[in-house]
Amino acid sequence: MAPSQLDQDFQNEAVVHMDALYRYARRLTGNDRDAEDLLQETYLRAVRFWHNYQKGTNCKAWLFRILRNLNINRAQAAGRSPQGSSLDDTEEWYLYNHLHDPDQSEEGSPERLFFEHNWSPEITKALEKLPEEYRSAIILCDVEEFSYQEIADILGVPIGTVRSRLNRARGKLQSLLLEYVQEQHPELLKKKS
Repeated sequence: MAPSQLDQDFQNEAVVHMDALYRYARRLTGNDRDAEDLLQETYLRAVRFWHNYQKGTNCKAWLFRILRNLNINRAQAAGRSPQGSSLDDTEEWYLYNHLHDPDQSEEGSPERLFFEHNWSPEITKALEKLPEEYRSAIILCDVEEFSYQEIADILGVPIGTVRSRLNRARGKLQSLLLEYVQEQHPELLKKKS
């Protein structure tokens, strides 16, 4: 294959995913500089091993797996585990069970405003508190919209593990966001009779 065709194939299949990869790298690393370094290293690795990539398969998933593995390798080389804490204290649907139903709320009510507002800084902070394997699963599913099978392939785990990680991560996020609601919007919590 001529170098120009190789360049064009890489451009068409790999470079088009740069924004999504950067978002994922940013969420994994927690800062722009490290995310940019991780993204650059991912693309360098992808170019180096482009001959191993099977044209027409899921290039986006292949690149996400490279990025994730590089992030894990960096964390291990630094003598630390990727960011996060234990999820042993997770209660499923914790936040949901403590808030009024926004669909049953009146227009302009605090409950409806809470659910309609963009809470990305609070969500970002909560995501950063998750262990890397749970954060990766939820970002790949809910942000990047990969299928469970694609997530399993990227993370190198069975689909059942993906489902388990998603369930626990979502529960922990709800618990973490409840703390925010309790502090900033206690009026949204259900009144105990």
